[in-house]
Amino acid sequence: MKARGARGARSGAKLVRVTETNTPTRPIAVDTASLSRTRIALPPPLRGSFESLLRQNQRTEADGLERIQDDEDLNDRINRGMLVPVPASSSLAVDSRLPENRRYCRPWTSSFLADLAHAHAAQFRDPLFVSSAVRTVAFQKQLMRTNGNATSAEGDIASPHLTGATIDIAKHGMSNQEVGWMRAWLLPLQEAGMIDVEEEFQQSCFHITVYKSFVLANPSAMPVVQAAAVPVQTVPVRPSRAEQTPAARPSRAEQAPARSSRTEARSSRTEQSKTAPGRARKDKAEQRKPVQSKREQLRQRRSIASESRATAQGQ
Repeated sequence: MKARGARGARSGAKLVRVTETNTPTRPIAVDTASLSRTRIALPPPLRGSFESLLRQNQRTEADGLERIQDDEDLNDRINRGMLVPVPASSSLAVDSRLPENRRYCRPWTSSFLADLAHAHAAQFRDPLFVSSAVRTVAFQKQLMRTNGNATSAEGDIASPHLTGATIDIAKHGMSNQEVGWMRAWLLPLQEAGMIDVEEEFQQSCFHITVYKSFVLANPSAMPVVQAAAVPVQTVPVRPSRAEQTPAARPSRAEQAPARSSRTEARSSRTEQSKTAPGRARKDKAEQRKPVQSKREQLRQRRSIASESRATAQGQ
């Protein structure tokens, strides 16, 4: 007699079939279900410090950056090209709550953002989110009244946002895998002295200050216009004015007759093209004139002859 028994289990455990017989049998090998979860080892947080904030102020000052005082100062620097727009794209979004003139940063910071967004888009679907960029001293003082986590607007540990070299990348909505990827991507750049990172948890963002050395160490970070591949052609090169010797280079007085002759030739061709149709019509009209005069003469002779006949008959 054989009896079947089954023991159910939760969480996807396999059912085990038990067979009872009078004769001894070999035990059935059963793969037990594993309830353990795979954990991802995240790199440690890139926490900020007093020394880091002090270093950011010293480095930005060494880069020749000044703190932007107010909106008038900010707009003036934007107009002079000292600040460029944050490179928003399908892989990098900017907080729409930021005023238009505060969606700007330094050119090397823009290059850093473009590289970061491109590398992130190759691994993840959602875009990165810039929650803060350039600020003014006036705005930072106002922020200090409402945000206890805001950095000072003056002194040796002022907010590096005031120089335009710093941006914040929001962590809200990032998975643990994305946060770990960001830490691993940013850490080598920080160790190389090209950036400084403060991972904030109260505001939940990556506070990143980018230095000029990022572009100096990575010339490819700046946009480069590449020409399309075309067949190589040998073209005679005309020496520039700077390469010509004074003896070989004609003076203005010598060039004047050549210019005037070229101008006269050009105007002559233009007048000829304009008057050619009129001349053709005039020639045709002149050709018709002899024919018309002969006919008139013949008519005059006939009329004279008829008049003379009539006179003779009357007499």
